[in-house]
Order: sequence, then C-alpha cells, then structure tokens
Amino acid sequence: MRSAQQILAEASVIAVVGASRDAHKPAHTVPLQMLQHGWRIIPVNPFVDEVFGVPTVPTLADIGEPVDLVNVFRPARDAVEVVRQAIAVEAPAVWLQSGIVSAEARRLAEEAGLDYVEDRCLAVERAVGRLTRRS
Repeated sequence: MRSAQQILAEASVIAVVGASRDAHKPAHTVPLQMLQHGWRIIPVNPFVDEVFGVPTVPTLADIGEPVDLVNVFRPARDAVEVVRQAIAVEAPAVWLQSGIVSAEARRLAEEAGLDYVEDRCLAVERAVGRLTRRS
C-alpha cells in the first residue's frame, strides 16, 4: 500500500466524486486547489454541467479514460458504492475526504488491491508534502 503522499505524488488525473459548484464548500475549494497546483481534475456530479469551468460527468463509468485517484466528497454511507465504481473502472486508489470513514469501503478497496485513504484532506496532504504536479 502506498502512503497518502505517494498516492498524490504519483497521480496526475483525479476524479472528484461529489465535486460542488458552491465556492464555500470543501468539495469545491479542495479540488480547485489541486487544479491550481497542476493536477487534472474530473468532477463527478450528475446534477450540474460544470464545476470551476470543467465539464462534469455523472458517474465514474462515464469518464472514459483512466484516472489515477478517486477523491470522494460524499457521505460515508455512499462510500461503499463509490469504491465499487472505482473498482469497476480500475482506479488504483480511493481517497475519502476528512470526516468520511467506512470500514466496508476500506475492506472492499483492500480486497480489490486499491490503495485507500480515509478521513484525510487532499489539499492538506498536498500542502504538507509541498507537492505540485506540472506537465
């Protein structure tokens, strides 16, 4: 299993499940910060057409290209289904944001060989590691 820092350092494309248009929500500010630091963000939200100027897709299955990391901004009760979708699209890693914990999601991810992080903030880990992604 890779560490949170390794997962971020090795990722280029991050699918953000639950990305929000609301500029006051972490589900907007965190992926926007990652975008500003060079990661490619694919917002996954079936209810809006775009987030921070990037077109959304309704589900992970609709992305149609490999992603390096699935970042989750959904309640813990939704984490198991998101992990199932991540497994189906062969994502190598799933990251549940701060405050989101699911023993069942962890079990599924680990059984499928996915790297798994929960209850940690992508943006905080990026800042602590002083990570940027430049193409």
